[in-house]
Amino acid sequence: MAGNRTFTMIKPDAVSNGHIGAILQRMNAAGFRIVSMELTRLSVAEASEFYAIHKERPFFGELVSFMTSGPIVAAVLEKDNAVEDFRTLIGSTDPKQADAGTIRADFADSIEANAVHGSDSDENAAIEGQFFFGRRAQH
Repeated sequence: MAGNRTFTMIKPDAVSNGHIGAILQRMNAAGFRIVSMELTRLSVAEASEFYAIHKERPFFGELVSFMTSGPIVAAVLEKDNAVEDFRTLIGSTDPKQADAGTIRADFADSIEANAVHGSDSDENAAIEGQFFFGRRAQH
């Protein structure tokens, strides 16, 4: 059964381009409720830990550098079928391939600077929410 919470980050590119409000409005209009939210800046250690699954990938260093280049907005969102519905809302990782009207189609610059992160499973949503919000994300 699909869960009712997911995790997202508005990435440094979207924050620096002034898209926080517009992206949050899209989430709200799609029926997501914000459970926890924080504007923060990741340290190299935090970004490395969060993206540890990609540690052996050739793009890992660039990913960590990008994610520490400016502030991010981390949030836990709630809605029935949250993970799948949010992945649909944000669109393909490559904004050129993202469906019209998705967050990435409208706000992302490239595959690397793709405006938002969205959890890819209920399990990862719980882990990622816990990473940023600890017990607050679980209530």
